[in-house]
Amino acid sequence: MQIKFLGTGGAFDTDYLNSAALLDFRGNHILIDCGFTVYTTLIKKSLINKVDYILLTHLHNDHSGSLANLLLHKSIVQKAKKPVLLYPSEHFRKQIEEFLAIQLKDPAKYVEFMPLDQWEGIRAIDTFGQHSENYQTYAYVFDDKYRFVYSGDLGKPEALFDKLEKLPYLPTSVFHDITFDAANTGHTYYKKLFPYLIGYEMFGYHCDPSRNPPDNPIRLVFYEKDLMA
Repeated sequence: MQIKFLGTGGAFDTDYLNSAALLDFRGNHILIDCGFTVYTTLIKKSLINKVDYILLTHLHNDHSGSLANLLLHKSIVQKAKKPVLLYPSEHFRKQIEEFLAIQLKDPAKYVEFMPLDQWEGIRAIDTFGQHSENYQTYAYVFDDKYRFVYSGDLGKPEALFDKLEKLPYLPTSVFHDITFDAANTGHTYYKKLFPYLIGYEMFGYHCDPSRNPPDNPIRLVFYEKDLMA
């Protein structure tokens, strides 16, 4: 597996672009999230051809705001095969369809939908209500010879790590959203991740890296050039 981030910022960290990544998984390219800066980033970096599959952690604008643009580009400009959107539940599929229908009218014309459970090696962890009250979010786990974990937006890390600890052992890299503001309960305050540093390779994203405090031992994706597209 190889992961390349297209941005590492939060909703308001415009200098660092919306957090999203392209994952090369068993020879397939999966776009994880498609916030409002992602489409233009894919164009500028000549990576839009690599988007075969799409996974969304949730439907906030900084995670899905340019999805319709991407799908229209693939259809109208590239005249390419429709991307496949992997969905972890029927309820979430319906939410995505309703979200896209506002802009595309007929989403099925531009994207195929595939249940995530049809793809061996990828699992969703339901983190409903852990980012925003009564709001659906997902984390994703990718297993091959080793394991990648992508948190999505998550205020309480135990919702993720309690489940990870029950999985069969694999060397694991966790890409976790992080905040340096203890009052920001929609994301994980960096000190809450300290107990999990033993046993996991940890990287933080979805933040303003210029605010990184001196006592933070968690590597930020923004400064890891081999992780950036």
